[in-house]
Amino acid sequence: MYKWNTAKRSRRPVSSVTARPGHPPSAVGTDTSEVTGDCFALSLFSRCELCPPTYGSTAAALPSQESGGLCLSIEKQDLTGVTLWESLYLFTSFAVCRDNLNATACQVLVNIVVMNAFSSSSKAFQLYSSISSSNEFLPPVIYSAVSQLGSTAPTTLSYQRNAKMQFRLVKYDVRGNFLGWETMKGDTLQMCRSAQNALDAALEFGTIYNLSCSLPVSDLFQKVPEPVFYELFLLYTSTSGAAMLWPVPVWNANIQGSDGILGSRALRRFFLLDGISDRRVNLSSVPASVTVATSLTLRCRHDQRPSPHNELLPSSAGTNHLTSSLTGCTCRSAPEQRAPRPADRTLRQAESAGGGTGNPPVSFAVTYAQSQGTFKRDTDITLAVLGSLAALLAILETSTWLRRSGQQSIGIMVIIKFLAFLCGTLANTFFLVAYGIAVYWLIAFKGQTSVVSVTLPPSGGQVETDFIIYLSVAFSLKALELIHLLVSQLTYNIFLIDWEKPKDKSPSSVPGKSNVSFWRTILVANEWNEIQAHRKLSPLLQLFLVLLLLEVVGLKNIATKDLNLDLHPSAGGYQAPMSIILRFGMAASMWLAVGIVQVLFFIFIFERFFEDKIKQFVDLCVLSATLIYVSVFILTHKCYGYYIHGRSVHGQADVSMEAMLDHLRKEEENLCPLRGLEPGSEVQTFEVLLSERCAGAVREDHAAPHGGNGDPAAPRGPKGGNDKNPMLQQRIKTYYTINRFLSCFLEHVYKDMDYLVKDKLFLESVLDVEFQQPIDRSILYTDDRFRFSRTLFYSNELVLLLFDTLLFCVIDLGTQNFVLATIITFVVQTFVKILRSEIGRKNLSMQTMVEENFLI
Repeated sequence: MYKWNTAKRSRRPVSSVTARPGHPPSAVGTDTSEVTGDCFALSLFSRCELCPPTYGSTAAALPSQESGGLCLSIEKQDLTGVTLWESLYLFTSFAVCRDNLNATACQVLVNIVVMNAFSSSSKAFQLYSSISSSNEFLPPVIYSAVSQLGSTAPTTLSYQRNAKMQFRLVKYDVRGNFLGWETMKGDTLQMCRSAQNALDAALEFGTIYNLSCSLPVSDLFQKVPEPVFYELFLLYTSTSGAAMLWPVPVWNANIQGSDGILGSRALRRFFLLDGISDRRVNLSSVPASVTVATSLTLRCRHDQRPSPHNELLPSSAGTNHLTSSLTGCTCRSAPEQRAPRPADRTLRQAESAGGGTGNPPVSFAVTYAQSQGTFKRDTDITLAVLGSLAALLAILETSTWLRRSGQQSIGIMVIIKFLAFLCGTLANTFFLVAYGIAVYWLIAFKGQTSVVSVTLPPSGGQVETDFIIYLSVAFSLKALELIHLLVSQLTYNIFLIDWEKPKDKSPSSVPGKSNVSFWRTILVANEWNEIQAHRKLSPLLQLFLVLLLLEVVGLKNIATKDLNLDLHPSAGGYQAPMSIILRFGMAASMWLAVGIVQVLFFIFIFERFFEDKIKQFVDLCVLSATLIYVSVFILTHKCYGYYIHGRSVHGQADVSMEAMLDHLRKEEENLCPLRGLEPGSEVQTFEVLLSERCAGAVREDHAAPHGGNGDPAAPRGPKGGNDKNPMLQQRIKTYYTINRFLSCFLEHVYKDMDYLVKDKLFLESVLDVEFQQPIDRSILYTDDRFRFSRTLFYSNELVLLLFDTLLFCVIDLGTQNFVLATIITFVVQTFVKILRSEIGRKNLSMQTMVEENFLI
């Protein structure tokens, strides 16, 4: 029996290192133990000698067995299912550690257990477990309980902004030798290559870090030529000023949750790469497989409770302050069948024979978890309260719609309207909640200037999942609200009342015809057509400014998962991943800010000093009644609508230039009555609430232009029109009938369908309701705020602004690209505008009898 040995056969101390939770680095020292007989050596030795009869004196009755270069008096072991490395050193290290209390042998045994930690029933762990716990040289593999760490956690630990966490590593080689202590740097445990300052960013407290790459096996072996085993500790300063160590437990994701003790306990030791376990021919051959820590994640548990010094206190309930997670994979390569070659050459051959599996993906990440406390509860309460208010508002809007539509019972249409109103109010609710969450984290996390007391919620966690749900629901409901708005505006009834009287007092020879010029009606229809899709802001300018702020100015860089506020971070530094919550908060804030500034500028500056299209239209109908002499009557509901009075006090508008100038002079010198609907009044814009009888008369007259059945798709006949087209003649006749009925109604001709003019109560104006029902007489409410613009995009800017905001942010949420989101948002905005303009023009043409060819 022979052994390989280069050491003298003498007694010598063997070093080992143990780390105890809560002890300062000076307390982690060097222990010694004496070994009877030969020194335990696990290396490739240089010469062959005759073995002694036994190793040690306690097993003299057993036959000698050669294992790992030692002659041991142990029973013959079953080598089935063990690797070459284990067949050489597993039973040797077990026997020498158990019987001879050799610290190096115990370290080797622990290393083999860790290399097999992907299985909770490995033979190495079985042998390890059979050794008595009284063996002080046997390092522990697992932590006995999670509470063990919680009870020894630092009581005062806080980090300033941009401070780095300090870690220390204990290192052992595969042969059990203690390699010393090492200060952890950014590249210590990271196998991916990058700039040093980018790698060091992983240790900045509060920075969510993630770096991944795919590396050839040869590059991995250059980084870790032989397995190195680590134990990780957090270095901190105690209240007395002493430097202390706190152990960082290791969770192996491959066995976590499985049966057995390894699946439920945290490990103490880990490695990055194992290329020695699966060497099958000899220890110099190419390994058949390589085990790599493909995913190394350092999880920091950040708990907070009140403290007079505003310090961060780890939970004392047994929660680990810092945890790390290892996920291993096996990267297969072809076994080497020929004579050993230099390591780099054989590794390259193994990669080429590996069928594309020789480039394993590896990653290193740092994540943070913090108890949200009452955040979830507060969010749910806010959502419940706002949701209840939204439902009440939807009920109020539905009740108002019922009264304005003259509905006496609840039917399917009422339910549809209620759901449509509910979609709008709930969309605003979910948007407010989602936006509130984003702004809260944006301020609470990014606004920290001294002690870091808040960390971002983890990706895929409850907070982020709820946020995505709220945002998605808000966008979906807002899209439904926009569809409801379009359908409503594209089906309004609008009538243009021409007050001009025929110059020829004799009755027309042909019924349904008039010699009054129709061009004034065409002019008003064109002006209305131009303002249908008019908005208080420029969508194109909105997109340009938002993209400029986010991309060029660099405000998007504030949404990263770190405490960095640099708008233009350095190219060589680490770019933390974007937080979808912070990204939405920044994008939505910029969109709303630019939109609000545009609206304010439009209302207070542009409309006041340059051009106000809504007021210009009112001026066209009202102030220029001397010239136009046309009123506008709009019905948005069966019994509700708006009226713009455009009747001239001079009796005619089709006059000569001299007469027109004379009329204007009289108005300037107050030599004629006021232009208002009522004598002595100048109010010419009204909200109209019709009685049931009056609304029925309008509906009855209005049914005739559509073939008697109200079908808007009824054909108009040839474009040119002639006396032989009965449909066209019927439409023309009905046009004059409605014109005559409405003009007579406004002149108080029908005593049984009369009306009164009054002001709305303050509460009615605030709630946008009418408390008084028109039973016998209709009601015209004075309107000095141009509420008729609600039938246009102009007064629905909030709906459009929020829809554009949500559309832009949802697209960015899915693509993480502001430029693409801008392009798609512009396309959708253009489509909505074209849809509103084109269908609105067709509806206007159908209602006013003005051919589309005249609407430009």
